[in-house]
Amino acid sequence: MSTLLVLGGSGRTGIHVLSHAAARGHRVRALVRDPAALDAPAGVELVAGTPADIDDIRRAAEGAEAVISVLNNARASDNPWARPVSPPHFMTDAARATLAVMAEQGITRFVATSTQGVAEDRAHLNPVMRGLIAISNIKAGFEDHAGVDALLRASDVDWTLARAVALSDKPARGPLRAAVRGAEKPATFVNRRDLAGFLVDVVEQGTWVRQAPLVWSARG
Repeated sequence: MSTLLVLGGSGRTGIHVLSHAAARGHRVRALVRDPAALDAPAGVELVAGTPADIDDIRRAAEGAEAVISVLNNARASDNPWARPVSPPHFMTDAARATLAVMAEQGITRFVATSTQGVAEDRAHLNPVMRGLIAISNIKAGFEDHAGVDALLRASDVDWTLARAVALSDKPARGPLRAAVRGAEKPATFVNRRDLAGFLVDVVEQGTWVRQAPLVWSARG
């Protein structure tokens, strides 16, 4: 059993991280803006605050052995042209502050969600998707993910970046798969609950350290 700090626990994937971690017996603490608005699983400790404030992260991280970040650079809807809601470098700034707190408190494990097509992986996307990123408001999210990617790669922590394919709430048609780019052909979607389970798995098992695997739900 570990003490886990979850950032982004109120989101559509984050709530599943809380559920998985609590069900497996971990001590779970989530930093959320409004604890009263979140119907958290039993046993999850909610700390009021924001990952945009390093002092809030410090309070939430006390005693933690690992950090799981499910933060997202949000838009008003899933439409690629929906207006941005998060600051342009929200995830990058939060990751920088989190790494500073981890160094202060001796925390060495950081697992975070990312997405395919970030940084060097952009070249593997099809031309239509690359074009959509370039002209739509999803560009900010990809740039923010790239900032997190660069920070973690330059750090001394044991990081894992789970590069998810398109997220879905629909039940998966097959088991979750993870592989480095080129080892297997990924499917199109990954179920959010399954992705959340993967994030907890890699903390528990110590796998994918200093790697950025693609993660998807295999076809049945």
